[in-house]
Amino acid sequence: MSATADALPGLPRADGGPVFREPWEAHAFALVLALHERGLYTWPEWAAALGRELAAAAGHGDADEYYRHWLAALEKLVAAAGACTGVELDRCRQAWGRAAERTPHGEPIELLTVDLES
Repeated sequence: MSATADALPGLPRADGGPVFREPWEAHAFALVLALHERGLYTWPEWAAALGRELAAAAGHGDADEYYRHWLAALEKLVAAAGACTGVELDRCRQAWGRAAERTPHGEPIELLTVDLES
């Protein structure tokens, strides 16, 4: 595991590595690392953003929600960096919601062009 990933507060772990309950959690984790490596934000900026999300949620949830806070911090950093707007993020969130609604339980969710056009 990288030194940067080792420095994450509250990261669910097992055998020294991160634990993901759902595939989207692993994707969010990888996206945070990839955008950091591309220079969209510094690691201290990421740590501060995640810390703010976790602090705001203290006492309002459980460990199962850790990656939801992770994703919220990522969305705010991406918008703050100008990589996309809040409107674009909301459009994508709604598109994924539509895709999830039509997907039978247990099947992979596929985002289609029609989801983004609605």
